[in-house]
Amino acid sequence: MIEIARCESTLRHYNNEGQPLRGHVDRNDVGVMQINERYHLETANRLGINIYTREGNMAYARNLYERKGVQPWSASYPCWKDVYYGNVVAQNQ
Repeated sequence: MIEIARCESTLRHYNNEGQPLRGHVDRNDVGVMQINERYHLETANRLGINIYTREGNMAYARNLYERKGVQPWSASYPCWKDVYYGNVVAQNQ
């Protein structure tokens, strides 16, 4: 997940103005894990998770990963695939 966060946000949650980082391609992507408000805000709220805080953004990302794996971050796959799959292969050996 660290490599995905590096690719998604360069490990930053806040922009230079101290506001949660927004996506360049999709402004609905928020924070260090670039959680998309359009698809995930309602669920995050129902779970009591605030995706606009660093801790909440990461907590929701963990929840999302446990439910769907890496698929929600497939747009940045070319950036993180080698590190992610290299680690998976190494752990399985």
